[in-house]
Amino acid sequence: MDVIHYPDDRPPAAWTQTALALGNFDGLHRGHTKLVERVRSQADERGGTAVVLTFDPHPPRVVRPDRAPPLLMTLAQRLRGLADLGMDGAAVVRFTLELSRWDPERFVRTVLVEWLAVRDVWVGANFLFGRDRRGNFSLLRALGAQYGFRAERIEPVRYKDFVVSSTRLRRLVGEGRVDEAGALLGHHYTIEGTVVHGAGRGRNQGFPTANLDSDNELLPPDGVYATTATVDGILHPSITNIGVRPTFETAGPRTVETHLLEAGDDLYGRRVRLAFIQRLRGERPFPDAAALTRQIAADCDQARALFSRISL
Repeated sequence: MDVIHYPDDRPPAAWTQTALALGNFDGLHRGHTKLVERVRSQADERGGTAVVLTFDPHPPRVVRPDRAPPLLMTLAQRLRGLADLGMDGAAVVRFTLELSRWDPERFVRTVLVEWLAVRDVWVGANFLFGRDRRGNFSLLRALGAQYGFRAERIEPVRYKDFVVSSTRLRRLVGEGRVDEAGALLGHHYTIEGTVVHGAGRGRNQGFPTANLDSDNELLPPDGVYATTATVDGILHPSITNIGVRPTFETAGPRTVETHLLEAGDDLYGRRVRLAFIQRLRGERPFPDAAALTRQIAADCDQARALFSRISL
């Protein structure tokens, strides 16, 4: 997938009859997937290019940093996910305070028309754009008629009784309800990072752990989770503890420690993709290391029982 950045790059010459998915796409949930698939289908029908436009940094970081939510995905995760969904290209707009002051028509004229020469633009039902979020779908459609592109939108996607949104997903992940978040995402909630050296207590207890220095902003709350750890493309069933290790420290740093349920290689310095399947319990102190070891063994047994019932 080709990736270009505004205002630095020009679109590749191969981008013709561009069908564009426009949005933030944080989390790449079921609603985003429907939008992207619609654009992919539209591009195929016209023999054109399927492109997604997203913003970096996330606009709230610029216009209201004190209230900006933590992101579900890094930009790299977002771009990789969009490539996996079959997009031909991604246009990343560098969101600045100056750009936030553009009125909707200037954004459409400058970015969509003059930069990308779009043929079709698709948005979600609640997408707003331009200064003070004045631009809505009706205005986008009117501007499309003026500048020669077609604007369409998809209706909100529901999962059971809920409208799928990044806001709802942040709340679910923040409450540790990672299995419910996975259902709305259409994939497990995932963080990534590099394995760094820890205190080595897990190995001494017979449960060596990989300490993850994560790139992600939003971690589930402290507790123990059934997870999968993907290393070099190989998926490993695992359990993960997020927390401060209260059995050993009263005010230690918050860590992400993962134990592979099957014997694995030394992971120090390796990149790991950690997917959260289900919360097993909260983090709590134990009277001594032996009691903690027994609990970890029980956690592993519970995770293995879970993995035996589901497809990874």
